Amino acid sequence: MESVNLADMLIWYVVFMLSFTAHEAAHAFAAMKGGDFTAYHGGQATLNPIPHIQRSPFGTIVVPLISYVMMGWMIGWASAPYDPAWAAKYPRRAAWMAAAGPAANLVILVLAFLGIKAGLAAGVLMPPNLEAFNFTSIALGQGVWVGIAKMLSLLFVLNMLLFVFNLFPVPPLDGSGVITLFMSPTLAHKYNTFINQPMYALLGIVIAWRLVGVVFWQGMRFIIRLLYPDLMV
Repeated sequence: MESVNLADMLIWYVVFMLSFTAHEAAHAFAAMKGGDFTAYHGGQATLNPIPHIQRSPFGTIVVPLISYVMMGWMIGWASAPYDPAWAAKYPRRAAWMAAAGPAANLVILVLAFLGIKAGLAAGVLMPPNLEAFNFTSIALGQGVWVGIAKMLSLLFVLNMLLFVFNLFPVPPLDGSGVITLFMSPTLAHKYNTFINQPMYALLGIVIAWRLVGVVFWQGMRFIIRLLYPDLMV
């Protein structure tokens, strides 16, 4: 285990909390708009990270920091509560609630992409060693641009990972709810009744964990080509 760079860990944690908070706040906001105020009353319909940390302190503080010290990158979780009776009554609204989380990560991904493009055009950023998991750009000089390059890179990579992982159409991931947007209300109800069992949630996590690497890297290669058309990736 290498020594921990506290500055890098702080950047990682800021990006981690922003990405997870945006994801869960989007779920809560979409549920509120659909008529379920459970997460809103719990304080989760906000970009303020404090309510999300209070709801899941182990997944938002302990696990991310331990994983960074042990592996050099952060994993963790957060959650926004919802009313299962509301979801059963309004499966389409529940599906839009599920889609809102990954959509928030996609928005952050696009903003990071545009930020990197702007940095490249301004001559303050350059392509990195693409074998590095954490970075999709590096600063040409020193000073504040080093931190900005790291933050943009981490926002890019982490939100790409969250977007891809959560869209797998298996429970308990958001994709298992999103897929019901393409079903009739009757079929969506039967599908949700079938998959909302603990054994399927465990199986879904195993399947997504086995496949996410392949899908993630294919997506990364595609977007890296858009960022750096002259690079062979």
